[in-house]
Amino acid sequence: MRLAKILEIPDILKITRACALKMSDNGIHQWNEQYPSKDAFENDIDRNELYVLEENSKIIGTIVISTHMDQEYQPIKWLTENKNNIYIHRLSVHPENQGKGYAQKMMTFAENYAKQKNYSSVRLDTFSQNKRNQKFYETRGYKKLGDIYFPKQSIHPFHCYELVL
Repeated sequence: MRLAKILEIPDILKITRACALKMSDNGIHQWNEQYPSKDAFENDIDRNELYVLEENSKIIGTIVISTHMDQEYQPIKWLTENKNNIYIHRLSVHPENQGKGYAQKMMTFAENYAKQKNYSSVRLDTFSQNKRNQKFYETRGYKKLGDIYFPKQSIHPFHCYELVL
């Protein structure tokens, strides 16, 4: 795991587009042409929040570990105060490498990062139609707290989760 570089954005977009296609093929319309975007990844890199997972010198996964709380999260009744939290976004593993524990490895990295920096919790959202992701986070101890909407992505809600550290 390491911080991503701006020149790697084309490779990162290939991964997220491959993930979007696989999800769409499975009836999960979570990511699309607008999201995740090149601009979003550029902002993540500018803030030193985009990490990549490499295997054999090839990027196979991404995760954003952010301290920025998106305004869409404001209505959620979180388990901890809104002042010392980490937010996970854009977790992806190339479909060729899914099912091998890489997403678990990236989440463990993010949670350990948060613990080492004394954050009170890890927060994230996942698509309500993506039951696999919901089980993934719930198995890790995340608590489902409420729903938010991203109209550019879907008419369906996204579930917000929090893990208190």
